[in-house]
Amino acid sequence: MTKLATRLMLALGGISMMAASLSGCAPQMPAGSVVQADVLQSDKPRETPLPMQDAQVPDLVAGQSAFAFDLYNLLFDEEANLFYSPYSISLALAITYAGARGETARQMADALQFTLPQDRLHRAFNALDMALATRGEDLDPDERFRLHIANALWGQEGYAFLAAFLDELAENYGAGLRLVDFVGAPDASRRTINEWVEQQTEDRIKDLLPAGSISPDTRLVLSNAIYFNAAWMHPFEEEVTQDGTFHLFDGGQVTVPMMTQSELLGYTAGEGYQAVELPYLGGELSMVILVPAQGTFQDWARGMDARQLAAIVGDMERMQVQLAMPRFTFKSGFRLRDALVDLGMSDAFSGAADFSGMSGGRDLFISNVYHKAFVAVDEEGTEAAAATAVVMELTAAPAQPVEVTVDRPFMFLIRDIETGTILFLGHVVDPSL
Repeated sequence: MTKLATRLMLALGGISMMAASLSGCAPQMPAGSVVQADVLQSDKPRETPLPMQDAQVPDLVAGQSAFAFDLYNLLFDEEANLFYSPYSISLALAITYAGARGETARQMADALQFTLPQDRLHRAFNALDMALATRGEDLDPDERFRLHIANALWGQEGYAFLAAFLDELAENYGAGLRLVDFVGAPDASRRTINEWVEQQTEDRIKDLLPAGSISPDTRLVLSNAIYFNAAWMHPFEEEVTQDGTFHLFDGGQVTVPMMTQSELLGYTAGEGYQAVELPYLGGELSMVILVPAQGTFQDWARGMDARQLAAIVGDMERMQVQLAMPRFTFKSGFRLRDALVDLGMSDAFSGAADFSGMSGGRDLFISNVYHKAFVAVDEEGTEAAAATAVVMELTAAPAQPVEVTVDRPFMFLIRDIETGTILFLGHVVDPSL
């Protein structure tokens, strides 16, 4: 029996699945070429999303937040900066979950913190995705930020996928299957998928699928990409940025550009930490920065969970904050198979996998999950490409501003304010890396 395999790609996200090879072998395509993909798609239209509460989006988001911190603890590395998109990973695996059955589906639901039944889960994803797609619509065209989320599935031409699976993709994810020839042109197919990811992420995520990740046994790749580019509601003034000291774990120090501002921001503090929220233009998304006391980052960050984060965000009040924080830019990349197995979804990566909801048989399993992420934070915003006009509100300010100096390892996340969805999560231990 031919070796089964699967590949997954996250552009932040993606998954690719393999089965027994089809008979015959097409000629190999020349090195460096890519292939054009026809699309196999249900004729069912995408469903009109229900209101957030009716679609049980809060239940979905609560589970996603729990998964975000479960994964954070498994990926935690005190010697390296960390950044990833739990939303992208969750979304890509939710599409895979649509075809899972039996024990495989149960394990995936437990690991990914999916608490809703299959039909309601995908309906909730549809409502959340459509809501996120509206962010920034009320801004003037020259002020709009970009939050772009895209899904693409890549299937082996000639391989039979169930109509019910194609219906689910169309109705709740607005996606179809792009047909490629993994059997005859595996590397050209890989380059085609990587090219799609680059286009969807403004060339920030390159070579998501490494050489060798696609083989003639591949039958399906599920890919998801997120691109976010927004200016701060209150931009920092570049001329006041100056070098400052950032304290490392080992007691060492590095000199990095430190941005400073004094603004009305969401702020709270508790035993051994400070937290500040920086809104993006439009006030629909924000970055939350969590700064534990010097020397406590590892224990504090590893103890953070969704419930504690919700309590911290809920305690925030608008206060005048004298903020100093470093500029930083870095990339992260992961193969998530081991982490997902550790979370309990082992069957999906083995011969015991049951994805019969995709093809009617049990000949598919996941071989790996690849994930890459990029973040750039500067005076203008996050991955900001141009200056923007900011409307400033006048309000009473306290006599003495709260001081927040981010000069030591810190955790940060980018979230949708209305739903609480954590789009990105990470930490910085050395902004000079």
